[in-house]
Amino acid sequence: MIELREMTIEDYDQMYELWQRSEGVHVSQADSRDSIAGYLRRNPGLSFVGESGGRVVGTILCGHDGRRGFIYHMAVDPDYRHQQLGQRLAEASLNGLSAQGIDKCHIFVIDDNASGNGFWQAVGWEKRSGFSVYSKSC
Repeated sequence: MIELREMTIEDYDQMYELWQRSEGVHVSQADSRDSIAGYLRRNPGLSFVGESGGRVVGTILCGHDGRRGFIYHMAVDPDYRHQQLGQRLAEASLNGLSAQGIDKCHIFVIDDNASGNGFWQAVGWEKRSGFSVYSKSC
């Protein structure tokens, strides 16, 4: 049985290892332990892990800007896919956002991440078009 619980910084090492080996998840300096600790403090009750036998097998980072929610680093260990863990993680985050008065959420999925794009479409998310995302390091 996979237990879902709120993510804590104590999960960091296992989460980071899962992200590094997950197709379509790109880690950067923004994923340092300190950055993730700050993110979790600013967004309580929105990020979750799936755990089996004391091992983190799924993650979802979620937060909001007061208006819209955003999901990052949704990852499920390949050995635990097709058990609805990803859907359970997403629903937990969406429920948390709703409880905080946020009524819409976005996720950024890299175009060539076939499994990620397939998952989000399969669970009812709509792919948006008509705008571009730009990034710049500070």
